[in-house]
Amino acid sequence: MSDNTIIAKRYATALFQLGQEQSKLDVIETELRALRVIFKGNKGLVQFLKHPRLTVDEKKQLLNDSLKDFSKETLHTLMLLIDRHREEIMIDMIDHFILKMNDLKGIADATVYSVNELSDVEKQRISATFAPKVGKRSLNLTNVIDTSIIGGIRLRVGNRIFDGSVSGKLSRIERQLVSQK
Repeated sequence: MSDNTIIAKRYATALFQLGQEQSKLDVIETELRALRVIFKGNKGLVQFLKHPRLTVDEKKQLLNDSLKDFSKETLHTLMLLIDRHREEIMIDMIDHFILKMNDLKGIADATVYSVNELSDVEKQRISATFAPKVGKRSLNLTNVIDTSIIGGIRLRVGNRIFDGSVSGKLSRIERQLVSQK
């Protein structure tokens, strides 16, 4: 585990504990999810915030102006990261906070690969079927279209993969035939 990951976890844990004490976990989670969308949609934003020509005060002013409706806990954490020149761990910190929230709620993020877009009913059925298998109450599914699986689905929860795709079954049959020779 890299130093940045360890540091990001510490900031996420501190913000999580502060959110618990202030009874603002849901508010902070909503803000951080919105911020994650902003950072992931604008890949150069973190590099911009790390730019040496921007002073710490300019960076703080930019965030204060952009995120003026955010809670003081979230803003204070972001200001600390800027003060300590840790802009590059903002996304990791947000991800770790969301993981802690998901653990608290009994939710896991998962990616489901299918040939076609899944309906909400299909996503709910997949969540209800696989959540108990990974020890969670529900799954927060992201649907990815992948025509190479031919049919069926492939589900990834953390580092676990459940493969019910046609291409996965064909490759298992191929391995069995090759190993029998």
